[in-house]
Amino acid sequence: MRWTGFAEACPEIAGVAERRFREDEVVLVGTVRKDGSPRISPTEPEFAAGRLFVSMMWGSKKALDLLRDPRIVVHSTPSDRMNPGGDVKLSGRVVDEQDPEVRAAFRAAILARIGWAPEEPEFHCFSLDVEAAAYVRFTEATFEVWRWTPDAGFSIEVRPND
Repeated sequence: MRWTGFAEACPEIAGVAERRFREDEVVLVGTVRKDGSPRISPTEPEFAAGRLFVSMMWGSKKALDLLRDPRIVVHSTPSDRMNPGGDVKLSGRVVDEQDPEVRAAFRAAILARIGWAPEEPEFHCFSLDVEAAAYVRFTEATFEVWRWTPDAGFSIEVRPND
């Protein structure tokens, strides 16, 4: 599900994710290596054209992973050991965006944000189709888990923080 569809289906987690990703400007992505082992790498997220983009340098290992196997997890960057902002995790598959208009929208968004954009065609432009989402946070009293899938919808589980 493209970002706009996910944001409509689960505004609770989408709102937290978008705020965190925009503020942090870096996310961690998990990909699957050729041998099946996991790889975790940082990248900059970008929102444009109704999509959540995770672009990458041309020929990077994480990009080659995604071209071979589009499964990905996108994880917010923890601020510290206590992580008061909680953790956002989005799982899904990437789309290798080749449409020139979509790529131009991505380039315009990143240019507006940081004053620089990669040159065509020397970058991989992936967007995330969200298949599942979670937000986890601890308070002094509770442990909260927000979950969403297309089949189960949105739920919140709150447990005492023992």
